[in-house]
Amino acid sequence: MTEDADLANIPQASRAPKRRAKLSVVWIIPVVAALVALGIAVQRILTEGPTVTITFRAAEGLEAGKTFVKYRDVNIGQVTAVRLTDDFTRVLVTAKIDKHAEPLLVEDARFWVVQPRVTLSGISGIGTLLAGNYIGFEPGKSGKERRRFEGLETPPIITGGLPGREFVLRADTLGSVGIGSPLYYRHLNVGQVVAYELAGDGKSLDIRVFVHSPYDRYVTTNARFWNASGVDVSVGAGGVTVRTESVVSVLIGGIAFETPDYLPPGEPAVASTVFPLHHDRATGLARRQTDVLAFTLLFDESVQGLSPGAPVTFLGLQIGEVAEIGLERQRSAQHARPRVEIVTYPERMFQRLRQPEAARARGMTREERRAAMDRFAAHGMRAQLRLGSLLSGQMYVAFDYFPDARKAKIDWTREPPGMPTVPRKAVDLEAKLNGILAKLDKVPFDAIGKNAEKTLASLDRTLADAGRTLSRVEAETLPGATRALEDVRRAAAAAERVLGSTDNTLLGPDAPAQQEMRDALREVARAARAIRLLADALEQNPESLLRGKSKESP
Repeated sequence: MTEDADLANIPQASRAPKRRAKLSVVWIIPVVAALVALGIAVQRILTEGPTVTITFRAAEGLEAGKTFVKYRDVNIGQVTAVRLTDDFTRVLVTAKIDKHAEPLLVEDARFWVVQPRVTLSGISGIGTLLAGNYIGFEPGKSGKERRRFEGLETPPIITGGLPGREFVLRADTLGSVGIGSPLYYRHLNVGQVVAYELAGDGKSLDIRVFVHSPYDRYVTTNARFWNASGVDVSVGAGGVTVRTESVVSVLIGGIAFETPDYLPPGEPAVASTVFPLHHDRATGLARRQTDVLAFTLLFDESVQGLSPGAPVTFLGLQIGEVAEIGLERQRSAQHARPRVEIVTYPERMFQRLRQPEAARARGMTREERRAAMDRFAAHGMRAQLRLGSLLSGQMYVAFDYFPDARKAKIDWTREPPGMPTVPRKAVDLEAKLNGILAKLDKVPFDAIGKNAEKTLASLDRTLADAGRTLSRVEAETLPGATRALEDVRRAAAAAERVLGSTDNTLLGPDAPAQQEMRDALREVARAARAIRLLADALEQNPESLLRGKSKESP
C-alpha cells in the first residue's frame, strides 16, 4: 500500500504541443537591405552597357574615371582603364558604354581623341582647353556588332546626318589633296574630302568627297572632276597660263568639278558613283573626240621645244594635238629623223564651216576623206614646225599651203599615214648664224688682244713724249713768237702813222716808198698768219714734231 501511494504521488509527464519560433524585429533591417542591394544589382546588370577596348598610338590626356566618350557632344560612356598593350607599342583604352548606345557599336564605328588642333584647314577642339580631352565617336552603317576598335590618329570629317551625298574619285596619285581639302563648283566651296584609301589593285587611289545639299544635284553623270591644288601654271605654245581656285586651295589643296558646256547636263549621279580625277582643268574639260585621224610627220630638223600635247593648227585654227615624239631610222641612209605622231579631229574643222558645207563634210566616207586630203597635199598643204612663244620656246605643228614646195603625196601605206613636211624658214637663218659663229670662233681674239695691249702701251709712250715736246715748244718757242708778233704790230702802227701824215710829200699816197711799205706789211701779215697756223697745228698734232708731216690722202 505504501508503495502504491508513493507511485501515485509521482508527477506524470504529458506531451505538450511544439511552439513556433518567433522572428525578431532585429532581422527585418538586414533583410530589407539585402533585398534593395539585390534589386540594385539586377537593375545595374539590366541597364549596364557593353565594354569596348580601343587601341591608340598614344593616350594623350586620357585618364581612367575622368575621360568621357561623346557622340554629338553627349556623354555615352566613360574610360575605365588605360594601359599598355602586351608588346608595349600601343595604348589599350577600356571604356564602358551606356546601354542605350549599344546599337551604335557596329563594325565600321570610329573612335578618335579630340584635342586642340591647328591646321591649315582650320582650328578644332578649342573646348578641350578647359574641359580636357575626350574620345570622339561616330557610328557606322554596318549591321554587325563589334567590341574591339582601332582608334583614328586624326579626326575624321563628320558627315553623318548632314544633307548631301558622297562620291568616289579615282586618281593615280594623291598629290596635295588631304582630308578636309575643299571641293569647288565654279569657285564656290560646296564640299570637302572626307577620306582616301589605296585601291585594291594598288595602282590608284579612291578619294571620297562629300557634296553638301543642294549643290549635290550639280554632280551629274557628265560632271568632270580635276585637281585644283596649288597654282596651275602651264607653259605651252600659247604662252604662260596661270589658274587657281582660291588661296585655301593654294595652301592645302582642293578639287573642283563642273559639267562642260558642250555636253548636256545629264542625270544626277547616285551616291558613291566613281568619277576619274583629272590632273588639271584643261584635261578635265577637254572634249572627248570620237572622230580621230592620226598622221606621222618626219622632219629633217631638230624638234627641240615640241612636246606631247602641243597644238596642231590648220591655217591658224587648232584641229588636233601632238601625241608622241620619237625617232625613225631611214633604211636608205645611216641616220635617224625625228618622228612626230599627231591626232587631228575633223569635227573641229566641221564646226567652223558653213552649215551646208559642214553637213556635206560630216557625210563623207573614208575614201572621200582620203581623196580630199590628197587634193590638199597636191595644192601644197604641208606640215611645218613653228615657234609658238618666244618666252617659253615651245613649238607647235602648223598645216599651211606652200605653193613653191616640191611635189609630195600622203603615204597611206604606213600606219599612221605619213604627211609631207617642209622645214622651218628659220632653219636657213639658224644655219647662217651658226656659220658666222663658227668663223668667229676661229678669230684669234687672244693674239689680237695682246697686240692691242702692246700698241696701247706704245701709244701711251708716244703721247707722253709728245706732251713733253709740246711743253718745251710752249716754254721756248711760243714766247719768242709772241714777242715778234708784238714788234710787228708796233712797227705796223708806226708805219700807219707815218703814212697817214699828209704834210710829208715824199711819202704821199702814190709815192714809191709808200707802195713798198704796203708790200712789206703784207709780207709781215702773211708771216704772222703762218706762225699762227704753225702754233695751231702743233697744238692739235704734237707728235708731228717727232714723226714729221703725215701723208695727206688724195
